Amino acid sequence: MFKFGSSGFGARPIDAGAGPEPAGASLDLRALLEIVKRQWPVIALSVVVALGLGFLYFVTAAPRYTASSIVMIDTRRNQLLPGQRVAGESQIDAGFVESQVEVMKSTSVALAVVRELKLTRDAEFVGGEPGAVGSLIAAATSLLGGDAAGEASEEAKENQAVRIVTANTVARRTGLTYVIQIGYTASTPQKAAMIANALGEAYMNGELETKYQATRRASRWLQERIKELREQAGEAERAVQAYKSENNIIDTGRGLMSEQQLGDLNTQIATARASTAEARARLERILQIQNSDIPEGTVVDALRNDVIIRLRAQYLDFSAREADLSRRFGSNHGAAVSLRNQMQEIRRSLRDQLQQIGETYKSEYEIALSREKSLRASMDQLVEQAGATSQAQVKLKDLESSAQAVRNLYDSFLQRSMEATQQLTIPVSEARLITAATDQPNKTWPKLPLVLGGALLAGLGIGIGTAWGREMVSRRFRTPGDVERILGVECLGILPRIEPEDEHSVSPAFPTAPAEMRYALDNPLSRFAEVLRNAKVAVDIARLSREVKVIGIISALPNEGKSTVATNLAQVLAQATHRTLLIDADLRNPSLTRQMTPGAARGLIEVLVDPRALESAVVSDPTSGLDFLPAVVKGRMAQSAELLSSSAMSRLLDSAKDRYDYILIDLAPVSPVIDVKAISPLMDAFICVIEWGESSQQVVVESLESSDLIRDRVLGAVLNKADPVMLGRIESYKGRHYQNYYIDQPGR
Repeated sequence: MFKFGSSGFGARPIDAGAGPEPAGASLDLRALLEIVKRQWPVIALSVVVALGLGFLYFVTAAPRYTASSIVMIDTRRNQLLPGQRVAGESQIDAGFVESQVEVMKSTSVALAVVRELKLTRDAEFVGGEPGAVGSLIAAATSLLGGDAAGEASEEAKENQAVRIVTANTVARRTGLTYVIQIGYTASTPQKAAMIANALGEAYMNGELETKYQATRRASRWLQERIKELREQAGEAERAVQAYKSENNIIDTGRGLMSEQQLGDLNTQIATARASTAEARARLERILQIQNSDIPEGTVVDALRNDVIIRLRAQYLDFSAREADLSRRFGSNHGAAVSLRNQMQEIRRSLRDQLQQIGETYKSEYEIALSREKSLRASMDQLVEQAGATSQAQVKLKDLESSAQAVRNLYDSFLQRSMEATQQLTIPVSEARLITAATDQPNKTWPKLPLVLGGALLAGLGIGIGTAWGREMVSRRFRTPGDVERILGVECLGILPRIEPEDEHSVSPAFPTAPAEMRYALDNPLSRFAEVLRNAKVAVDIARLSREVKVIGIISALPNEGKSTVATNLAQVLAQATHRTLLIDADLRNPSLTRQMTPGAARGLIEVLVDPRALESAVVSDPTSGLDFLPAVVKGRMAQSAELLSSSAMSRLLDSAKDRYDYILIDLAPVSPVIDVKAISPLMDAFICVIEWGESSQQVVVESLESSDLIRDRVLGAVLNKADPVMLGRIESYKGRHYQNYYIDQPGR
């Protein structure tokens, strides 16, 4: 699809299949200001009504008073008992304070206040809001629901009172402090102060009760948990003892019995080894002595045997005497021989005695060796048992560790249970009331500035919304920007609505023509005439590039004023000494002919049948120099499109081009009939007439896009029948001197 170029020729491609662009598609501040200028009466009416309602509310509304109490969340750490941890010990953060603000506004606190102050007996809390508005609501409720409120249950009354209390309660944190201000609004200052203080007390009591219940639940849980842990600890310790019994693990307090036995055996084995070595040494020595002669004195002394010592002494004595006798009497002396025999007997006795001692030493050695072997066997057995015990001790340590852990956990929970029991008897809250609410003699609501300010803002909002809604719903053409944005063609101007006049100039050729048909001639300095002259300039500019003589005046719908525009434009062209022919080609409804020449006998149809009848059918206006070809139609004509597109019409226009500079044709509306589509090949250009503030954008777009020839040859559009007052508001941005050049009524 295509939209129109700004000059009306040379279409440029755009997507126009969706119809006209919505009015809110390119909303900006300027467009909003234009809407306000056009719709300011609606906005003003909304503001006035809103201010009136606001003042009425201020006069009739029941007064409200607000009182405030101040509660501080105390972050100091207080310990009432040694080692006791109480609420408030940990650092309080901002999130906690904000949470307490929400708690203060909760229904639980409000319910406590309702029950404490017995607010269900107060009509303000169960009988509706006071004042005129409240009375009207109560009356309407009574009419609709009968006496249902009086039959409400106590629970329903409490719920209603709670809703009212929470709705009138305001709690907020003061800056970044731990201070919370609780405000309540009521019908009297005394009631507001009483409820504000009650809210603070209810909050603190609720906190104490919450902590008490939490501690109580914790204590109950701890008791149950302690019982479970006690049983678990007993079972774990019994498992340790049973395991020790099964594996013969006995603890004497200084260690395991097997470990002590190993130590003792090690000591005994060392002693046995020493005894065995000593016995063996004695045995080896005695055997050495047995192999020698008379024992030496050192050996005898070492043996410390009285018999051996005595025998050795005798032997030595006999040996000395024998040596003495042998020296004196000779070795064969009988006494010497007797002494030597006695010495032999003593030596034999010594050997026998040494043999007995050797047997004794041998027996002692064997006993010591046997004892050592026995101790070694016992050691090996204990070592084997100790290895098994060590393997069992690995699991025993796990059992003892588990039993100790359960025992420690049991002791810890037992201590916490005792602390919880202490907290049950001494509850502590971190909140305290630092400022009680007092009576406020000044009324806090309604305040006239606030009420009127709110009413003003509401009125402006409703007014602007209504104005914008009207603009969105209407989607009408009101500014040249609308024409150029929606249609893509140049807006040739805005024609103000023409008011009927009692006196106006009368043309001899058109004595019955209404005043608006000659308005441009009667008011040459008016805006109406200036816009038509601008249309003439647009035609002249178009003629610089192509032949533009036959110009069709069209509109999308009937009654948009195209005939009036066509007549006045033709008169402006004719008055400028241009030969101009105006043709009424609206064969479906020749309103122009009825207004200009109601008594005409010949017209366009007759000329199409006989071109020679043109001279006699044309009516000339000596005042303006305009020639007018009427359309004399006896009744409804169904073949008007065939006549307008016929070769006879083409020959007529070709003939008229030779005689006239401009040929203006007043055509039928585009949307209802096809006459314009039929004659469009014979047209050089079109000027579209759009009724200001009435013509639908969708309809105009569909009409101009119904034919490529119409779309491509539209020279421009004029907005007709504009409201002068609203037009002045729209164009107020042009300044107060903009209208000085226009004079609509001569002499004024």
